[in-house]
Amino acid sequence: MDENQTEFVKEFVLAGFSQTPAVEAALFVLFLFFYVSTWVGNVLIMLTVASDSHLHSSPMYFLLGNLSFLDLCYSTVTTPKLLADFLENEKLIPYDQCIVQLFFLHFVGAAEMFLLTVMAYDRYVAICLPLHYMTIMSRRLCCFLVAASWTGGFVHSIVQTILTIHLPFCGPNQVDNFFCDVPPVIKLACADTFVIELLMVSNSGLISTSSFVVLLSSYATILVKIRSKEGRRKALSTCASHLMVVTLFFGPCIFIYARPFSTFSVDKLVSVLYNVITPMLNPLIYTLRNKNVKSAMWKLWDRSGLTRKKQDT
Repeated sequence: MDENQTEFVKEFVLAGFSQTPAVEAALFVLFLFFYVSTWVGNVLIMLTVASDSHLHSSPMYFLLGNLSFLDLCYSTVTTPKLLADFLENEKLIPYDQCIVQLFFLHFVGAAEMFLLTVMAYDRYVAICLPLHYMTIMSRRLCCFLVAASWTGGFVHSIVQTILTIHLPFCGPNQVDNFFCDVPPVIKLACADTFVIELLMVSNSGLISTSSFVVLLSSYATILVKIRSKEGRRKALSTCASHLMVVTLFFGPCIFIYARPFSTFSVDKLVSVLYNVITPMLNPLIYTLRNKNVKSAMWKLWDRSGLTRKKQDT
């Protein structure tokens, strides 16, 4: 193969879930429901936080509103393309679009990891330093931490993307997943990727694993500092929602990125969990276990109902 052919893969073929049209149609309906539910739940949380003065002024709910926005972005990076591919016989994605999808996947995903770590720090301050909570977690600091999360995600994604685009792709071009991600894409490179894989695993794996360790250390510190059983029970109840979200997000990410780029049969299902299911479940987890959010949502519903009545009259 001559040099001119080693760099001209124009498009990749994404792996589907089934070759049967009836199954693909059923999956389209199912994943469309997941995606619409993700939008409804996360937009509802953002509107609730923005419209309620108490929630809007609280650092915890300010961070929660930002988490909902990240969940929307994260799901939107992959799900619309997945839905379109359910209706197509050939699941093609141009090389440029593949790189863009890969970039935003890691950009938003890493930003969410950092934000979840920030939210753990917020819970630590709220439980262990309650008298200084509002002073420490000022709106200025919260905005800075959110911006730092986005910046960290951007830097991480730039590194991943640069390492990927410098690889030559000359075929085969079948990506073993339903979206473009670093592990399945670099396996298609026509070059030795051992060093690149080590760099990427150390980058993605280090971020996901270290953030998860920081989160666990934060909650362990909370439990150690609280001596009474009743106090620990209340602390666990307060942090339960966040712990569930952290487990759902970090568990699959560590499984995918904190190991050498070998392929397992469950990788595609694990990808569905953290790309599609988790962004949909996060609003439910926070809403069902949080009286303040549920109360604010009812107030928002009542206000919208009164507004419609006034318009009708």
